[in-house]
Amino acid sequence: MKALGIAATGMMAQQTNVDVISNNIANANTTGFKSSRASFTDLIYENMAREGAVTGEGGTTRPAGINVGMGVRTAGTVRLNTQGGLVQTENQLDVALDGRGYLTVNMPDGSQAYTRDGSLNLSPQGQLVTQDGYEVAPGIVIPDKTVRVEISETGIVSAFVENDPVPVEVGQLTLTTFINDAGMRPLGKNLLESTVASGDPIAAVPGEPGVAILRQGYLETSNVDIIRQITDLISAQRAYEMNSKAIETADQMMSAANQIK
Repeated sequence: MKALGIAATGMMAQQTNVDVISNNIANANTTGFKSSRASFTDLIYENMAREGAVTGEGGTTRPAGINVGMGVRTAGTVRLNTQGGLVQTENQLDVALDGRGYLTVNMPDGSQAYTRDGSLNLSPQGQLVTQDGYEVAPGIVIPDKTVRVEISETGIVSAFVENDPVPVEVGQLTLTTFINDAGMRPLGKNLLESTVASGDPIAAVPGEPGVAILRQGYLETSNVDIIRQITDLISAQRAYEMNSKAIETADQMMSAANQIK
């Protein structure tokens, strides 16, 4: 009986679905987090009678075939790159990306990663870094004795040093965009990396057409819709229970068949 294996694939698929939903809920307060959804496809079909097959001497044909599916599999997890809300922090080193794009981060191994998390800090050398100490590219160093930092919507970073009323321009924050944002691979720590699916990184300046502007003193919140996630969780639970019931029913049918004398 194929029902046991088919229902088992359904249970595994819904387990993956619950895992994805749980991760979304867990990151409901993670800065710059983008929710994901599990995507599924049906498995190969067993063709027991082909459509259009001749059924009689008069040339009649079968209008519909007999195809029994083998279940379902997880095709992938799709990241939903909608804009999250902006929350004011009044921290001069916090920047929110309002629109498309990512901050570029230089990793210790020489590679680059990308993030929407604009919770920036200063290293002991005065460099702009992420919360985990990774340098934000291009490297920007804030001078010693700086009393205030200003970051414009177009990414220009200026520092007011001591009592000098004229700011010193210390660098330009740039952004990176991708043809297919959903194809980027999550690394954890609010970081993503480019892949063949995402396409090559495209350097851009904040404020260019189709590119985000920077909001100093703000952070982008997670785009997770808790109500939607809870609804999806209930739906996944019910689907899991129905697949479990299908296995139970198939077991009862097999048991009944075994008792026939």
